[in-house]
Amino acid sequence: MGDTDPYTPDTGRPVRVRARALTADTHFEPHRHAWGQLAYCGTGIVQVMAEPDDPTLQAVTYIVPPSRAVWIPPGMRHAVTVLEAAELRTLYVAADATPPGWGGCRMIVVSPLLRELIQAMDAATRRAAEPSRDRLLIQLVLDELAHADTQPLGVPLPSDKRLRALCEAVLNAPGERATLGQWAADTGASERTVARLFREELGMTYQQWRQQAVLAHALPLLARGMPIGQVAAATGYASDSAFSAMFKAAMGHPPTRWGLQAD
Repeated sequence: MGDTDPYTPDTGRPVRVRARALTADTHFEPHRHAWGQLAYCGTGIVQVMAEPDDPTLQAVTYIVPPSRAVWIPPGMRHAVTVLEAAELRTLYVAADATPPGWGGCRMIVVSPLLRELIQAMDAATRRAAEPSRDRLLIQLVLDELAHADTQPLGVPLPSDKRLRALCEAVLNAPGERATLGQWAADTGASERTVARLFREELGMTYQQWRQQAVLAHALPLLARGMPIGQVAAATGYASDSAFSAMFKAAMGHPPTRWGLQAD
């Protein structure tokens, strides 16, 4: 992660921004901070995996396009993988400045105002802006965060090692059309055992979980303007009509109307 000391938030500056250009396949091993963190990409795509210490809570992974950001609360163990070369803009937020009720991870919509505020904070950091301006930007950022729209687009991950291996394999190959039985064979468990683990560990069927994984992969591709037929193929659908029907049932709108990019 490099030296975080210059970016550590404090009472005087409860929000700090860190900007980095990262190449594809860059990976930050699991780690944690005493402060909250908002992971946002000006360009590119990152994958964020968060794993609570509480064994009763599920780990979750998010695939994050430029129009979205992931909130990681103070103390949460997390890892980051760059899926597509990214301009990563990380907001570090002091624990006592965390928006009320933000005790867990969430994906938020990056409004045009929040996007511009993050850029302004980065520019202010580079040129050592006046403290009064810095305080105003911080207040606006915190207010915009508190009012940001959220979207339940995280993909839950199990604690069982066999099921975790299967889920990570599916996430790494979203276009693979293997059946649950074929995925299960690779883990050394029977299809019946794996189906039971999905219900017990994640509270859903494999088909329901895979749909969430497909949406997590499809949304960033749609945000880049990829044709629906290519998105369908990249996520394992035989036709764009089948993919569009699934997408509309899950999201309430067809993919052609799903405007992800911030205006």
